Amino acid sequence: MLRPAQLGDLEAVEEIFAEAFDAEYGSRSVDIRRQVRRLRQWYGPLKTLSLFPNRFQHMFTVHVAELEGKILGVIQVSPFNHSRSTWRVDHIAVARSAQRQGVGSRLLKHCMEHFREAHTWILEVNIHNKGAMALYRRNGFQPLAQITYWSIPPEILAALSQHEPKLPNLVPVTNRDAYAIYQLDTGSMPANVRQVYDREVSDFRTNPLDWALERAKRSISHTERVEVCVYEPERKTAIGYFNLKLDRTGQQPHVAKLTVHPAYTWLYPELMAKMAQLTQAYPPQSLALASTDYQPEREEFLLKLGAQDLERTLLMSRSVWHKIRESRFSWDNAYINAMLHGLQVKQPVPERFEGPPEGWLEHYFHPINPTEPDPNSESGCSSDAPPPPNQTSG
Repeated sequence: MLRPAQLGDLEAVEEIFAEAFDAEYGSRSVDIRRQVRRLRQWYGPLKTLSLFPNRFQHMFTVHVAELEGKILGVIQVSPFNHSRSTWRVDHIAVARSAQRQGVGSRLLKHCMEHFREAHTWILEVNIHNKGAMALYRRNGFQPLAQITYWSIPPEILAALSQHEPKLPNLVPVTNRDAYAIYQLDTGSMPANVRQVYDREVSDFRTNPLDWALERAKRSISHTERVEVCVYEPERKTAIGYFNLKLDRTGQQPHVAKLTVHPAYTWLYPELMAKMAQLTQAYPPQSLALASTDYQPEREEFLLKLGAQDLERTLLMSRSVWHKIRESRFSWDNAYINAMLHGLQVKQPVPERFEGPPEGWLEHYFHPINPTEPDPNSESGCSSDAPPPPNQTSG
């Protein structure tokens, strides 16, 4: 049975996730147990947030495969864009006792059918995880791009912070800059990735409720966030952008999302130096960020910088087309039957044309009798009759 997860399932979910991620080669340093424990602690508020539209509505969208009261598989999904036309498979795991029984495929198909608003699904898989990659290929997923996750050690960040970046038009990002950031985001990726992501301007805006929830999340997780962009006034557009999540406790690495227009790759060292300066106000920690294979300048810069290659994943996607359910009215069949009955004939239609019946011409066209007067003549005489003799006066 496939169903949404409940509070009593979270202990089994934690065990299955931890078992799967410990066995995965080259997995990122993500503490799945800690994440699931937080879900168990905040289960009530998260279920409340799922009842109305907000940024964290689908933070706990977990479905499980159950057989005779035992959890065999888990899948966690979330919407990728604001319009929810693209959804993401965050995690999927199957218990060892249920391997090679089709549980993973059933979980994927269940989510694709359950969330009918999703036209496209995306996911990431480690390039060395051949089993998971085969599972996704069997279910229609195709490679889209390769992503590399990097870690910059704190000593390199300290050295970068000594460089003064030349960024005269570096401004904080607000909702007024949403369109400029949207243009930068769509212009920095190829057309096939842009079509799958299907982002809109609303994806870069924050409403008051989401802002309040984000502030509460930062207070709980002891993090700070800095979001700035490099604005070019002549073209009235953004050419560089980063979103930096800073950890105040020193227990987790800082995380950065970096976007640079392909025509302004000289911004990489400048923006990196600015981020390095911001990290110096907090306990020494590494900086984590990602690059894709369609950004060769970024990968070349990070290699020269001495960043560590943590993991390489494959971004995969597939489209989903749902059949529209037909709606028929109760009088449809009766109306069609009545119409067909009116078209029925008692005698079959002849196979070929036999010709007109004899005398059909005389029936439809009566020839004019020469002895009778022509009704169309002004004198009332036949046109073949001789004219009357000339009459003279007196």
